Amino acid sequence: MTNKFDIGIIGGGPAGYTTAFHARKKGLSVVIFEKGEIGGVCLNRGCIPTKAILHSAELYEELKCSADLGIFAENIGFDYAKIVERKNNIVEKIRKNLVLALKNSGVTIVNAEAKILSDNEIGADGEIFECGKIIGATGSEPKDFPNLRFDHEFVLSSDDILSLTKLPKNILIIGSGAIGIEWARIFSAFDVEVTVVETAEHLLPLADIEVSKRIERIFKSKKIKMYLSNGVEKIENGTVTLKSGEILTPELVLLATGRKPNTVDTKICIGDACGKIQLAHFAIKQAVKEIDGTEFDETLVPSVVYGCPEIAWVGKREQDLEEGTYEKSSMLISALGKSHCDNCTEGFIKILVQDDKIVGAHIVSKEASALIQEVTIAMQNNSSIEDLKKVCFAHPTYSEGLFESLFRL
Repeated sequence: MTNKFDIGIIGGGPAGYTTAFHARKKGLSVVIFEKGEIGGVCLNRGCIPTKAILHSAELYEELKCSADLGIFAENIGFDYAKIVERKNNIVEKIRKNLVLALKNSGVTIVNAEAKILSDNEIGADGEIFECGKIIGATGSEPKDFPNLRFDHEFVLSSDDILSLTKLPKNILIIGSGAIGIEWARIFSAFDVEVTVVETAEHLLPLADIEVSKRIERIFKSKKIKMYLSNGVEKIENGTVTLKSGEILTPELVLLATGRKPNTVDTKICIGDACGKIQLAHFAIKQAVKEIDGTEFDETLVPSVVYGCPEIAWVGKREQDLEEGTYEKSSMLISALGKSHCDNCTEGFIKILVQDDKIVGAHIVSKEASALIQEVTIAMQNNSSIEDLKKVCFAHPTYSEGLFESLFRL
């Protein structure tokens, strides 16, 4: 039997399901193939489950110092298995709602592995699907290396780490990208001894240098050990040998050195699978562009690393700009009254300007994920500094830090 559809989508993550929703709004018939679970990496093994656990970690960490806020809580503790259970319930609830929304919109879901038979044919679950257009949105998976392999018992992937129901006493995290930083924060908050190894000179090497240095300072204050400009030579029998010669014996290792695309032989490929920016919101914008034709500036994709304080940036880094060609405004978050009220004074806002326009912004602060969006909108619309100064910012907020920063230029 041959089934006919206008669009066939391989993969049910943010790129895939966004494509499906927008195509259905245009009246196109859509079939989506997902051999795993709808929602992709972001919902099932990435963004959502990690943030659910991170919220518990932040709450526990705040309770430990609640006496400073005049609140006395005795015998504070946690049950990590219940934290993971809550995470699983959140993921399941969102996934069920997503599947229901897809079905209600008229999308056909095939829970089976898809095989491309031709430019317009897909085979799955013993049937053939003829599609006017085939879109590959097959996502990505954790990356390991010839000398650093996942064994899923001692050397864990970011997928494996989400399945833990009991915390180790200590852990070694290899890599300090978003995954490594967020899990270092989670484990540290739950009183696990954390060590981070990074081959680059600084943590979070994709970030602005001042952001990296601030995160290092925060990690030192939390007694997170760091080996920078270093790497792992080998892992044998529960022993980790660093390139510098140090020997570590962690209870577990999290290999967080990035993800690799799941390649698919299609003319159109979006999301993580296309090998560009591996962020869910980038995948969503690609999907909207593919169906609706709505363009977006790929140089203005904001990045966020979660935890307290949040880390966010968009546009150019200071180390990428030629000295003397730009202006810089920096201010400490502690200058904002709201930060003292919230007991979260760590961080700063840095804005980089050329020709009266913002070309980059780097924020370490509570609510940085929201603040960076304000800057992104200004940059997207090519707003001048003088025009932005005319905007009224509410007080007391973290947003007014942007207002203050503008007037420091």
